Amino acid sequence: MKKVLKIAGIFLGILVLLLLCLVAWVNFTPLPKYESKSIPVNLATDSAALALGQKVVQTECVICHMGADGKLSGREFTKADNPFGEIWSANITNHPEKGIGRYSNGELAYLFRTGVKKDGGFAPFMMVPNMSDEHLGALIAYLRSDAPLVQASEAAPPAPKYGFLAKALMKFGVFAPKFQEIKPIEAPAPDDQVAYGKYLATAVFSCFECHSQSFETNDDYVPENSPGYFGGGNPIEDESFNIVHSANITMSKDLGIGKWQAADFVRAVQTGQRPGQRALNTVMPRYATLSEAEISAIWAYLQTVPVLENDVQKIAQAK
Repeated sequence: MKKVLKIAGIFLGILVLLLLCLVAWVNFTPLPKYESKSIPVNLATDSAALALGQKVVQTECVICHMGADGKLSGREFTKADNPFGEIWSANITNHPEKGIGRYSNGELAYLFRTGVKKDGGFAPFMMVPNMSDEHLGALIAYLRSDAPLVQASEAAPPAPKYGFLAKALMKFGVFAPKFQEIKPIEAPAPDDQVAYGKYLATAVFSCFECHSQSFETNDDYVPENSPGYFGGGNPIEDESFNIVHSANITMSKDLGIGKWQAADFVRAVQTGQRPGQRALNTVMPRYATLSEAEISAIWAYLQTVPVLENDVQKIAQAK
């Protein structure tokens, strides 16, 4: 019996040692680096293209990158006690050294397609692999424009201090670029309401990212493979770094938005007012620049998404 216990103790000791080595490897070795490339991108600079780019920037980039100086100069995104660590969003103004002025247009397009930065690091939240070439070109054109939001800022946000979870996800390849062949992408026609709504909700705007189960398990390349797709429950920090769980926006009549009308959804997205004149939490942006046609297309697509009976309130209370 003593011999068995001794052998078990040795195996347990080896297991603990291996575990400590794994933890040390995750915590103290450098993060993976990838080759930054330049890809072709067409930048239309007419007023229509700039207006399209402005809409994307104001609905997506502003949320994470709006700095104290009123420009897209970066801000504290998560505190040190967040599982991802202390992360500041980047300065994406046109500063030639501290912003995206150091990127060529092709390098910037590659960053948005793959998440690979000029220094070889990986920025998963910058990645829009399914955005159309037209939207991508308009986005970059606006970031290169003379709009006040993107004028050069001297702000230099601190480098991320990633937590163990973020390091592990990157080192084990969960958060890693998928170097699939970069092909031309065309958006569906707006008159194909369901297809266009899916495109807007998954490729242009961050609807599925916030309203699925978790940022860690989202599938940016095939969004509908994300666990809890549009069923909510994703823990998100608000502007005061309090945790708010995203809403279930499937058509569940009791736990989602299945009792809403299309007009209710349009009003909620544009103004933050849900049925009954109750205000949505401020962690949900007010998308005033989205047209009724665009929001109606997203609504049409949500009608086709499998219903999830996910009780977000119970999730929030449990945590």
